[in-house]
Amino acid sequence: MSVEKLKSIISSSSNIVFFGGAGVSTESNIPDFRSEKGIYNTKSKYGYSPEYMLSHTFFIEHTDEFFEYYKNQMIYKDEKPNQAHLALAKLEQEGKLKAVITQNIDGLHQHAGSRNVLELHGSVQRNYCMKCNKSFDLDYVLDASTTPKCDACKGIVKPDVVLYEEMLGQDILNRAGQAVYHADVLIVGGTSLAVYPAAGLVEYYRGNKLVLINLSATPYDNRADLIIRDSIGKVLQKAIS
Repeated sequence: MSVEKLKSIISSSSNIVFFGGAGVSTESNIPDFRSEKGIYNTKSKYGYSPEYMLSHTFFIEHTDEFFEYYKNQMIYKDEKPNQAHLALAKLEQEGKLKAVITQNIDGLHQHAGSRNVLELHGSVQRNYCMKCNKSFDLDYVLDASTTPKCDACKGIVKPDVVLYEEMLGQDILNRAGQAVYHADVLIVGGTSLAVYPAAGLVEYYRGNKLVLINLSATPYDNRADLIIRDSIGKVLQKAIS
């Protein structure tokens, strides 16, 4: 019944925005951070917490160890888009979905065919020299035996991802906020809506069709017009078929 209601909401709308978190990618076998099997709960052989190892401080002070950990724990190059990614790409091609806002850094939305993707935390697919700003792809980082260095100036090549202690880009936040503000339907999926400032984007929504697709409760459940507790891939695939 809930999926049928979502299908009806989608069919009658032409300005939908999707806001997703780690739960969108877990169905592509990419672990999230906070669940029982998430990255935070995996034992680190380095003796540091994953949160610290993915911080700006650790990147600067232990760069070689950062890249070893980053390449082992944060890169899932062979994983493919799942039903959720593919359904959203289809919805965009139909002209109904205006933006995908994601907290994920894996690039799977683009791999599925989505074009207007606002990546709040950056992407592992993009990397840049901290010295001369030259761009590099993911393979360049993976092919480096230790810390990747720029082939032009020998500066350190940093992943274009937001590490702990770093600020989210104001431009991307503004664009995401504008997209949410102008949406007539906001579908939020695969996120606990507990991490700010990203979770605060829901506050910009002015419509009356807030849809939450998440296996667990969120702080915004009382404001939702429709809550579905099920696999996001299964739900979207049925609703957008």
